[in-house]
Amino acid sequence: MDRGVNPDLGLAILRVVVGVIFIAHGAPAVFRGMEGTTAVMASLGIPLPVIAAWAVRLLELLGGMSLIAGFLVTPIALLLAIHMMMGIVLVHAARGFYVIDTGANGGIEFNLLMVAALLMLIFGGPGLAAMDSRKA
Repeated sequence: MDRGVNPDLGLAILRVVVGVIFIAHGAPAVFRGMEGTTAVMASLGIPLPVIAAWAVRLLELLGGMSLIAGFLVTPIALLLAIHMMMGIVLVHAARGFYVIDTGANGGIEFNLLMVAALLMLIFGGPGLAAMDSRKA
């Protein structure tokens, strides 16, 4: 079976890019204010919305950093995939497929792509230059 030219390099690139995306989503709320995320959590009926908002945004920020470093890739990717799937179920499914469309914004498209990327990391491994790949 042909696995491509360099699958470990591809996994490393995917891991770093996904990590950067999660940092870009988590950092603004963590460093500038959690009010918007807390309001969304409350509007969805999630218990303890302040705690839930902090948990989600810290997962995005610290989980993104962990992915970039290649540290605990499988459990972090699993938690982030669950987070993205919850977003699909609780928010985005009702808005359709496309993230940006002429009629509705915020569909499942982005979350679905992130779930697929995270599953690739779970099943494919962290790739090159990952702390998880280092021998003791």
